[in-house]
Amino acid sequence: MIVRDVKDVIGTEDEIVTDNWTSRRVLLAKDGMGFSFHETIIQPGTETHIHYQNHLEAVWCVEGDGEIETIADGKKYALHAGIVYALNENDEHWLRGGTKPLRVICVFNPPITGREVHDEDGVYPLITEETGA
Repeated sequence: MIVRDVKDVIGTEDEIVTDNWTSRRVLLAKDGMGFSFHETIIQPGTETHIHYQNHLEAVWCVEGDGEIETIADGKKYALHAGIVYALNENDEHWLRGGTKPLRVICVFNPPITGREVHDEDGVYPLITEETGA
């Protein structure tokens, strides 16, 4: 069994901080679960271009507000506590922070290793490694 407190991730190499967001990567590929699990905080008033070509992501909004806009069709969706969205077609999108920090819980498949960062096109590279399971 794996039991972790997200507070134990803060300040470690598994907490990635940018100007737009902070990602606390609680479960990673090395944990052998077949997915990775993160808590992410989107900063108010920010805009991030994302296009996960190598990963599927599901996101549960648990606090705050924001917006997601799919680039292919320009549709905009308001984000607030209780909203779940799934990038089931590797949807290229803009993720925008609203007036308050947006706290989301994210699941990635395949799992990320923790070393991934967005490239100039908003993509995480596909990095594989042996799991610790």
